[in-house]
Amino acid sequence: MNDMGYSSAGDGRMTEERAMIRETARDFCNNEIRPLADKLDPEHGQIPDELIRKMAELGFFGIMIPEEFGGLGLGVFEYCLIAEEFSRGWMSVASLLTRGNGVFLAKGMDHDPEKKKHYLTRIAEGSFLSAFALSEPNTGSDLSAITCRAERDGGDWLINGAKYWCTFADRADSIVVFARTSPPPNASKRHLGISAFVVEKPRGELPENCFGAPIPKIGYFGWNTYELSFQGTRVPASALLGHEGKAFYIMASGLESARAHTAARSIGLAQAALDDAIAYAQERQQFGQPISEFQAIRFKIATMATKIEAARQLLYHVCEEIDSGRRCDTEASMAKYFASEMSEEVTSDALQILGGAGYTKLHAVERHWRDARLTKIFEGTSEIQQRIISDNLLGRSKTDQRIVKDAFNRKHG
Repeated sequence: MNDMGYSSAGDGRMTEERAMIRETARDFCNNEIRPLADKLDPEHGQIPDELIRKMAELGFFGIMIPEEFGGLGLGVFEYCLIAEEFSRGWMSVASLLTRGNGVFLAKGMDHDPEKKKHYLTRIAEGSFLSAFALSEPNTGSDLSAITCRAERDGGDWLINGAKYWCTFADRADSIVVFARTSPPPNASKRHLGISAFVVEKPRGELPENCFGAPIPKIGYFGWNTYELSFQGTRVPASALLGHEGKAFYIMASGLESARAHTAARSIGLAQAALDDAIAYAQERQQFGQPISEFQAIRFKIATMATKIEAARQLLYHVCEEIDSGRRCDTEASMAKYFASEMSEEVTSDALQILGGAGYTKLHAVERHWRDARLTKIFEGTSEIQQRIISDNLLGRSKTDQRIVKDAFNRKHG
């Protein structure tokens, strides 16, 4: 894998410290992640525990956790730099970063310093990784429509319902389950009444009275993504994350960084595909010369590189806004939307440059292409990002408001 295209060294945002962090992540990718991905992804193998241990030792699960809790005390900018580098090797490993770093958990524990310390110190050292159970078989983008329920039973809670798209459910130390604990008060406040629970469990197992099976996927290999059925899973009152009925705000508070992270993953995939395409074009001979000499290939590569850098610079802007504490929900959606759409285009163009070779598992570009397609779906589809952007520019459409109100009235009569 080549290291050909990166943001200009003259970019003022790329400080010496950030450049060193990026170099460390790049070396880890080249030496540890990419060789494993090239071997394991074609056979649908699992991310090895040894790689996770090495990530923990280097502090990758505590990038954004304050130093007082054993983390690195860095920001979303550095988090995304690392995610981009890891995605050049295997997007699944870049996604593994979210199983640590306390992106959602920290917000839900601000009111309980002891609980926050208890969890964040373990997360930072890599001994407490989480999976997240938000989506359901009939609930995707509209998370306020959650039907999984949690009901009080003495001093405990009992969780019942189905969840979908829960990646790493088996190998995590906990599953953060979003469940409805009370009905919404009205159509305009459907997001209220949803609570989150940290369901702790042993690694390699599902929680008690929780059953599930891996979902067959076309990519995003290295770990399993589960469909789960909670059938009276009992958790103590202390498992409640944040305030009862207010979990939607916990989730919303992390959306900007989550979308930035997805943009970074998209950019990493595209960069890897471009690097591989350049290397192949310089080696592949046709008509007595490398295909990199043909203008059609040269112009395609120039366009690919330009798209990648445009997405990267938009991402950098968003990261700085998040780290400065300024609201940037529109810009975060723009970055996620633009980068994911770009990534599918660029990885597809890279596969085209490799021709028939690109359509085999002998080259990694097909992996980048498959995984890039997913970035347009998770963390909010491209269509959801367009809706967020347009709503913020034009105001929410009256048609959408009517649909939500009618759906609420049909359900709650």
